[in-house]
Amino acid sequence: MTDVQQFIPSGRSPGRGFHAYSAKHLDMLVARAGLPPAERLAVQAVAAVLPFRTNSYVVENLIDWDAAPDDPIYRLVFPQPDMLPEADVQRLAGLIQTEAPEAALRAAVHEIRMRLNPHPAGQQLLNAPTMHGKPLPGLQHKYPETVLFFPRQGQTCHAYCTYCFRWAQFVGEPELKMATDDIGTLVAYLGEHPEVTSVLITGGDPMVMSEPVLRRYIEPLLDPRLDQLDSIRIGTKSLSYWPQRFVTDPDAGATLRLFGEVVSSGRTLALMAHFTHPRELAPPVLADAVRRIRDTGAVIRTQAPLIRTINDDPGTWRAMWRTQVRQGMIPYYMFVERDTGPQDYFAVPLAQAYEIFRDAYQGVSGLCRTVRGPSMSATPGKVCVDGVAEVAGAKVFVLRMIQARDPSLVGRPFFARFDPDATWLTDLRPAFADRFPFEAAGYRAGPDPRPGLFPIEPDEPGELMVPAV
Repeated sequence: MTDVQQFIPSGRSPGRGFHAYSAKHLDMLVARAGLPPAERLAVQAVAAVLPFRTNSYVVENLIDWDAAPDDPIYRLVFPQPDMLPEADVQRLAGLIQTEAPEAALRAAVHEIRMRLNPHPAGQQLLNAPTMHGKPLPGLQHKYPETVLFFPRQGQTCHAYCTYCFRWAQFVGEPELKMATDDIGTLVAYLGEHPEVTSVLITGGDPMVMSEPVLRRYIEPLLDPRLDQLDSIRIGTKSLSYWPQRFVTDPDAGATLRLFGEVVSSGRTLALMAHFTHPRELAPPVLADAVRRIRDTGAVIRTQAPLIRTINDDPGTWRAMWRTQVRQGMIPYYMFVERDTGPQDYFAVPLAQAYEIFRDAYQGVSGLCRTVRGPSMSATPGKVCVDGVAEVAGAKVFVLRMIQARDPSLVGRPFFARFDPDATWLTDLRPAFADRFPFEAAGYRAGPDPRPGLFPIEPDEPGELMVPAV
């Protein structure tokens, strides 16, 4: 028995075998990685701001502890001492070490979190829909044809990724959380919005819910009166972090039967599976889980962000895409790390991101080339970096809107001045124009990448700041 296994927490589900590790186990776990006491304290300081959770499957099957703390899966789930500015880490470490009053630590943590842009791309301001003049908590409607739904019981994960752009869902600050248990409101909203053809159930991770709870949310969407729905999507990391959910969990069979019911209703059920590194695809139980899901008629599309120190080389992506296709999954997106949380720590410059994508894309067959990227899920929509070129004597990024708040912009190419250090859309400046296509008159890219796009004249409203719905 390993030192880690001796600290397995109680309260596990009978027959499930799932053992979670939280922040109270963090010091013991990072000690296994060989970190000295000062670095372990710094990790605890970072974990006071950003959430930490992992489980026994990740710890014992995915992490190469001989390579930790440099192992990519270790870096994927464990906070790093330098993920936050050194001054913030030292400040928090001092409060922890001196056992400062809880209120003082909580205030310092909150102040740091608010500087980390907890809800990027207009999630709370621009994406929140209303019905009959009332806001609808737990729903997001950024693009006309797609609604995101955040079931209350699905707002956690089997393990947390250190880069996660949904980190604000997990930190215990209610005003930052998006969640609802009101499926009836979603159904009513869909009834009033026939343009919506797809519902994405997201989190957190909906697959932390048991089958009866998941069914409570999915079954109403199969109502024949909602025949506008072509697809139901489930965003999940469970195939990476707990594939047993579809194989040996007590309700695995019932869950797969529910998937089959969605398919039998005439709709596509798509699991939007997050795989960040090839090692997540290696365990035999993962291949078994994928086979069982595909046998229901559901499809699995794969996506992940490009993350410095974890998957920032073409070979890693080639290996992922080829393995995914071999197992019957569909490569879907390479994302750019979002402008939230420790973005500065994980971000890869857009020029380098394009090179990594291009080199990986060139080395795979056509079946892998369903993947799109590198794509930024920014305020105006999904902006893809299609290339770097010289146009009219100027070096530029060639960009394209894969998705947009304004549907007329979808597929439209545009150009930005080449900047080798740019890591996000708001770092870029238009080329051959005074503004980007998604910017209304009176709007421009801000000098600070955190606020995003802002009005030159605050009293002059622009279309960028108006929700699509």
